[in-house]
Amino acid sequence: MAKENDVVLVYFEDKPLIFARIEKILPDAKPDWYHVKLLILQTPIYAVTWVLKDTYIDGKEFTMGGKKVRMEIVVCPEESVKPTFQKKKQGMPKESAGAKIISLADLKKK
Repeated sequence: MAKENDVVLVYFEDKPLIFARIEKILPDAKPDWYHVKLLILQTPIYAVTWVLKDTYIDGKEFTMGGKKVRMEIVVCPEESVKPTFQKKKQGMPKESAGAKIISLADLKKK
């Protein structure tokens, strides 16, 4: 079952619609039902609370207003390409010399 702080992809009518983070899962008065608070990860950011069965939190399809909905836990993929670093060589054009590194700590001091 998905748990608090998991990121889920919400499918609407079998199409991926939005990403959300599960903020809280609280039990409902009915057995096997829960109040699931979701932080919707889009602009503007907002939160909703859905009352869902435990099986729906596990990814089983359910309906809202007659429309099919399901949630799927998002798993961070492994990095497929390892970063490579180059030393800046004199005489090379800026485009091929690599990216400039900017220290965010230095920017914050200003």
